[in-house]
Formats: sequence, structure tokens, C-alpha cells
Amino acid sequence: MAKDLLFEIGTEEIPARFMPDVLARLAELAAKALDEKRIAHGEIRTLGTPRRIALLIAETAETQAEQTTRKKGPSIKVAYDAAGKPTKAVQGFARSAGVAVEDLAIEEEYVYAVLHEHGQQVAALLPELLTGLVDALNFPKNMRWGDLDMKFVRPIHWLVALFGTEIVPLTVAGIEAGRISRGHRVLGASAVEISSAADYSAKMKENYVIVDPVERRSLIRSQVEKLAVEQGGAATIDDELLEEVLYLVEYPTALCGRFEEKYLDLPAEAIITPMREHQRYFPVFSKAGKLLPVFITVRNGGTDFIDNVRHGNERVLRARLADARFFYDEDRKAPLGDRVEKLKTIVFQEGLGTMYDKVQRLKKLSVMIAAEMGMHFDQLAIVARAAELSKSDLVTGMVCEFTELQGVMGREYAKLSGEPDAVAEGIFEHYLPRFAGDILPKTQVGRAVAIADKIDNIVTTFSRGKIPTGSQDPYALRRQALGVVNILIDGKISISMQKVYAAAFELTGITDVAKKLSIAVAMEDFFRQRLNVRNVLGDAGVRFDIVDAVLSAGTDNIYQVWLRAKAITSPEGMAAMEKAVAAFTRAANLAGKAEDDVMIESVLLQTPEEKQLYKAYLGAKQEVTAMTGAHDYVGIMQAAAELSEPIDNFFNAVMVMVDDEKVRNNRLALLKAISGLTSDVIDLSKIVPTAK
Repeated sequence: MAKDLLFEIGTEEIPARFMPDVLARLAELAAKALDEKRIAHGEIRTLGTPRRIALLIAETAETQAEQTTRKKGPSIKVAYDAAGKPTKAVQGFARSAGVAVEDLAIEEEYVYAVLHEHGQQVAALLPELLTGLVDALNFPKNMRWGDLDMKFVRPIHWLVALFGTEIVPLTVAGIEAGRISRGHRVLGASAVEISSAADYSAKMKENYVIVDPVERRSLIRSQVEKLAVEQGGAATIDDELLEEVLYLVEYPTALCGRFEEKYLDLPAEAIITPMREHQRYFPVFSKAGKLLPVFITVRNGGTDFIDNVRHGNERVLRARLADARFFYDEDRKAPLGDRVEKLKTIVFQEGLGTMYDKVQRLKKLSVMIAAEMGMHFDQLAIVARAAELSKSDLVTGMVCEFTELQGVMGREYAKLSGEPDAVAEGIFEHYLPRFAGDILPKTQVGRAVAIADKIDNIVTTFSRGKIPTGSQDPYALRRQALGVVNILIDGKISISMQKVYAAAFELTGITDVAKKLSIAVAMEDFFRQRLNVRNVLGDAGVRFDIVDAVLSAGTDNIYQVWLRAKAITSPEGMAAMEKAVAAFTRAANLAGKAEDDVMIESVLLQTPEEKQLYKAYLGAKQEVTAMTGAHDYVGIMQAAAELSEPIDNFFNAVMVMVDDEKVRNNRLALLKAISGLTSDVIDLSKIVPTAK
């Protein structure tokens, strides 16, 4: 009979940002451990609140599944002598396998030990299994406590381990598992007895702990939305904020507070940022999209004394907004342009000067990129001005107090200083995207400055030898490189990255040729990784071998890499590629034997098949050249596919490796030319043929 299994780890409050990954990891570890132990089970659920991590597994079998395995031994010739008696070799094999020699099986000229394992009682396996799960969990930061050697995210205070109604005997960090959990710190019982694993969620809810994150999330969302409607508006529920609030409370109750309308003349972001980033409040907007003097927060508890909680939150926000008002008024006393000189007081990176120095590089690099993007001469001055002012808000009081507003306040202060709207928007957009899923720049000015800023950050950091490795990326360079890739694709920007790198090297003062080459190679590989199957192209659904084949054809123009991949994965592109790949691979296999300096000579073509192939190649080459200029990558693949029949006819009728050296080399040169026909689009040798 199957039983539910419960394992709860009770701790001090765990950082909210750790919880989603921890619960996902626990589910993976549990599934793997159960499979390895051959324990049948039903649904695996991971539950969690700030004070507990829990695992609930339905219908866990009471007995392991039986298992029969076959272990291969020596051959019969080695296992038995001429008289048919067992040799020392087979005796040693039988002994190591734990079976008698006479019980060995003989099959296909080899001896086998057939091992049958009876299923053990699962209850006896659970202590080791559950303890192993605790040991396998990892966190961004761990703690030690007392004189224990154990490390965990927070000190462990209690353990609940139940198999059905029975306690699983185990000890972690000196704490014995039992059936006693703990309810809400204020509203629940300090000792909650769990009679069975199946009763866990209901029993905890009686003690004001909603252990299921899905249920808590739904409850928070519905409460926040209801309160917003009651205020005549709608709440902006940011998913990241909702996820954080979810793991800050065990028993959520939303409440509404207000602030003085006088603060509404501040920029909306200056109000929303203190709400969301500092206080974890949800802002409320009217149906017309105007910010209302209302906020919604979520308390960890019920409705008792909720007015006191409301007033406390209002006081805190009032102080935050008063600070924002002061800084905003002070910052407006000087135009944004007057703050550029103050950037000399901010160090950019060790050995790389100040933020003022960075801005001077940024102006020149942004203009160079804008010119490569095809922007008109009059637009280049706007790009330069946006780059010049891009970091000026870093020395404003508002951004010093609320760092999340960098770029946002730069845009606001630029407008107040009389700068053109394009300059103001470029200042804001050059920070985009700021995080995964963030918006991308939509103006050409913003795109140019954003690319320049991120490239400068990457080049300067690489020049110091600070290339991200493993999980270490203190300067968030992977995110910035991914941002560049997404900006180029979204903006449909065709630009040579090698030209951009070269300009950045010059502006940074990197003159050593070997160093420039080393950084350029590292940069190319770094951006290639942002395009690969685990990132942009993989996320777009491009098949792994096509990703590899497209990247092998070159990554200097990132937008064109994207277009090539999307064209080839279109129905027309796939059909042409599948038709071409077999024939081209056949040609490439021999093309590797061709000498580099041998040209095709038409007078050496002998058979009708090689003459026809040469003629078809010339026609295809002309088409490919024209289509390359037009970026018609589907057309290029279709032109290549038309060579499939002539290539097949050639191989069916012509011997390539003949004795005549000139004829042989001429044929190899033809195959080499054909195999390189699509080399600027895709390396067909990387394609895995599909089964017919």
C-alpha cells in the first residue's frame, strides 16, 4: 500500500530571492533519489514559506521494486580450461559478483552473473535518502551556527519527517525529526502536531501558515486586485515583486494605504521606486493610466490591528516621498549639462579612470556606431549629446538616494534642462535592458548609446583580465552582452562587431597588437555564447545542429546571424537545406584533400557529368553572389539545393582520385569550390541528417 511522504525543514527566515530555485532544486533531487532507489511514487510537490522548506510526495511505495541485472564476465575460452573446469579467472569473477560458479549463465561465448535484488522496505531507506537531500541542497550563501560543521542557508530549528503516519527516524544538525511543526509566529501554535503526511497542508492552514506557494500567490494577487478596484483603479502587479512578497509572508493579508496628493507632481517613477524597491508596495493606477495616491501592501498576518499596520506603512512612505521631493527640488537648481564635470569624482574601474573619462569614450564610440547604423549627419550630434549626458544623473541627489532611478531621472532632468526629446530618451534607453525580460531601446539614438556603453564596459573589463568564468560575473557582463545581441536583433542593425571592437580598443588606449587580438578573440567567443543553443537562438527554437552550423559560418554581424538562422529554419529553408546537405557533405568529405592554390581549369574537365556540374556550379555561384547582397538566405539554400542532382550524378559517374594528378586536383578543386558555396551562410557539414 502506498503512503504519502512528508519532509519539512524548519529554519529561521530564508531570503525570499533564494526560495524559487531551492524548491525547484529540491524537487529535482527528490525525483532523482527516488528513481535511483527504485521507489515508485506519485506527484512530487515542494512547498515553502520564509520559515520552512517542505517536500510532499504522494503515493510513495512501501517496498522497492525488484531488479534483475546481468554482469558480463570473461569469455568461455578464458573461463574454462580444456577439460571444462572453471579457471581462476571465472572463479574470481563469480566471487566478486557474489554468486556461485555453477550459477553463472553462458550466452554468446561469454559468462554472465545474473543478479536478482529483492525490494527492501522503503521505510528503512528513507532516513539516508532524506538526509542526502539536505546535504545536496545548495544556496547562494550559507551559514554555520554553534559548533556544527554543517552549512545551510539558515539555522535549522525543527524537522518533520513522516511516512504516512509513521515518523522517519533521522537527525540533521543535531535535531531529531518528529511530527511537531510550528505555526505562524504570532497567530499560530508554537507546536503543531502533524498526525500524517496527508494532513500537513490543512493542519498548517489551521495555524495560519499557507505552505503552498501557488495558493499563496493566487491569494495575494486576488486580494491586491480587489483592493485596487475598490479604490477605482488597477494595481500594477510586477511578477518579480509578487515573487518576492510571496516568500516574505506565510499568511498574506493585503491592505491599502494612501499618501498626500501633493507628491503626485513628482515624476511617477520617483514615487513608484520607493514603493516597489524599498517598501515592496504595489502602485495603483486610474483607468486613464494616471498614478493614484494609493498603495497596496501585504502583511504577514490577519486583519487584527490592520489600521495600525496601515498607518505605520503610510508614515514610512511619507518619509521616503519627502526625501524624494527634497532631492528633486535641489537637483533642478542646476541644468543636467553642468553635472558632467562632477563625473570626474566617480571612479569607473580601477586603472581605467573616472566616469568622466568613460563618457568621453562613449561619445566617440556612440557616434561611430551610429554612423555604421546609417544615421544621418544631423542625428550624430544628438547621439553625441545623449552620450555626453548619459551618466550625469549619477551625481544627482535623487539617484544617489534611489540608485534604481539612474537613467529615469536623467531623462527627466534633461527635459527640464531644455534638451531635445531625442537626447532625453537616449539617456534613459542607454541603460536598457536592465534585467531579463526588460524592454529594449526603441530609438536609434538610444540603441547606439546603449550598444556603445555595454561594449565599452565589456572591453575595458576584459582588458583587465576580468573575463567571466563559471558562475562568476561580478560586472554582469553576460547580461550586457545579451543586451547588445537583443538590441541588434530587435533594431535590425547590421554592423561589424570587429569594427566596433577595434574602435573601442583605440578609445581605451589598447595598442599592443597581441593584446588586442587576444581580447578580440575572447569577445567573439563571448558573444557567440550569447547566441548559442542555450541563449538567443536556442530560445527562438532553432535546432541545436543548425545553431552550430550557422555560428560556424561567422558571427561578426549578429543581426545577419539571426536572419540566417531564421531563414534556414523556415519551411522553405529547411526543405532546401535537407535536399542540399547530403550532397554537399559528400563533396566536403573529398574537398578537404584539395590543395589551396589549385584553380579550376575548364579544359581539364573530361566527362559530361563533371562538365555539367561545373556549369551548374557557375550558375549557382552567380545566384548566391546576388542573393548574398540582398540577404536572401532562403534563396541561397535553394540555389545550393539545385546542385544536389548534378553532384549525385558526378559521384555516380566520375572517379575523383584518378592517377592523373592534374585531373585529380582539378576535380578536387571543383568539389572544394562547391562545398564552400554556402560557407558564409551555414556550414552544412555540421547538420545532422534527419531520418527518412
